[in-house]
Amino acid sequence: MKHNWNAYANEKVVAMPYAEGSLSGKTFAVKDVFDIAGHTPSAGNPDWLRTHEPSERHAAVVDKLLGSGAKLIGTTMTDELMYSINGENAHYGTPVNPKALGRIPGGSSSGSAVAVSAGLADFAIGTDTGGSVRVPSAYCGIYGIRPSHGAVAVKGLIPLAPSFDTVGWMARDAKTLLDVGRVLLDSQGSGEAGFPRMVFAQDLWSLTDEFSFAAASRYFQALRELADQHEDTVVAPNGLREWMNAFRTIQGLEIWREHQDWITREKPSFGPGIAERFAWASTLKLEESGAAYILREEIRIRMDELLGENTVIVAPTVPAIAPPLHMAGPEVERRRVQTLEMSCVAGLAGLPQVTVPIAGEQGYPIGLSFIAGRNQDIRLLEWVAGHVAARIKPLSE
Repeated sequence: MKHNWNAYANEKVVAMPYAEGSLSGKTFAVKDVFDIAGHTPSAGNPDWLRTHEPSERHAAVVDKLLGSGAKLIGTTMTDELMYSINGENAHYGTPVNPKALGRIPGGSSSGSAVAVSAGLADFAIGTDTGGSVRVPSAYCGIYGIRPSHGAVAVKGLIPLAPSFDTVGWMARDAKTLLDVGRVLLDSQGSGEAGFPRMVFAQDLWSLTDEFSFAAASRYFQALRELADQHEDTVVAPNGLREWMNAFRTIQGLEIWREHQDWITREKPSFGPGIAERFAWASTLKLEESGAAYILREEIRIRMDELLGENTVIVAPTVPAIAPPLHMAGPEVERRRVQTLEMSCVAGLAGLPQVTVPIAGEQGYPIGLSFIAGRNQDIRLLEWVAGHVAARIKPLSE
C-alpha cells in the first residue's frame, strides 16, 4: 500500500531535462514558491493561488537543474508564504515526517524534506530565510544546505525577506548534496581540502536538551581529528537572544514591505500563528529599527573574522527532536525562539551551513551543523562528503 506522505502540492507538475549532464537519472521536487512555466505557485495559501497568474517561465534554479540532466517530478508543500519553521499548514494539511511519525516535519520547506526523506525524489529544492531548509532537514533525518546569501540565483522565487532569502537543497546522502551543489554553485569552482581550524559553538550547544547534546557529542572526538586545531568559543558575546531579535526585526520589516499591498488588498485567510506573525510584522517601523541593522553589520564583521577561509563551526541544527504535531501553548513559542536563536547566526552573516543527520532521543532525527566562511560552500560540501559523512553513523544503523 502506497503511503500518503502529503509531501506534494502538485505531482502533475513535471518537466523533463533539457540535456544530459552530471545529474542525469536524478529526480527532484521543488517547493511550491518557485516559478514553473504554466503553473501558479500557491505559496501554501489558497488566496495566493487564486490571485496570481501562471508563471511564464521556469525559475533560474529549475532551469539550471533541468539543463544538468535532472527531471522535475512535482512541487512540494510549504508553510504559508514561507513564514514558519514548523511545517504545519492549516489549508493543505501537514506533510508526514517519515522518520518521526506523529511529529512535525519542520518548515517552511516541509514538503521538500518529506519528499526526500520518504524516497520520493532524489533531492529537493527549498528556501531558507530563517532556517527553512536546515530545520526540516534535521527533523526528517536528511542532509541539507543553506548556501551563502546570493550564491544561488533567486530569480523566479516568491520573496519572503530578500536580504536573508536563499535557495537551499536537501538529499539523503552527502554525495548527492555535493553533486547538486556543483551545478548550482558552479561559479565557486572546487574547494581546498578541509578546514585546518574547528570551532565548537558553546552558546549554541547550550540551547540543546541533554539528549541531543549527548547524541551529538559522541562525534566530537572524531570531528576534532579532521582539524589541526580546535577550540570552544562563544559565537554571540552579546547573547543569541539579541541576535535573534535583530534577525526577526529586519526579517519582519522586509516581509511586510514585500507583502503589505497584497495582504491589505486581498485580506487573505491565514492559519494560526501565520496570521499573528503578519500582524506583528505590520507594526514594525523602520525608523525605530536602526539598532537591528547596526548589530547585523557587527555580526557580519565578527563572523568573517572568526571564520576567515580556513575555519568551520560545529553547532547543533535544532534544540531537540521534532515536537509532536498540534502542540499548543507557550512551549511552541519557546521551541520556535530557541530554534531561531540557533539558525539566525548563518542568516544574519550570510554564511553557508550544512546539516548532517544523526539520531537523537528515542532514535528520532536531529541535525549536526557545520558553518563555514562566506562563499566557502563547495569547500564545505566537499569536506562533509569526503570526510564528515564517513565518521557520522547513519540513522538506519
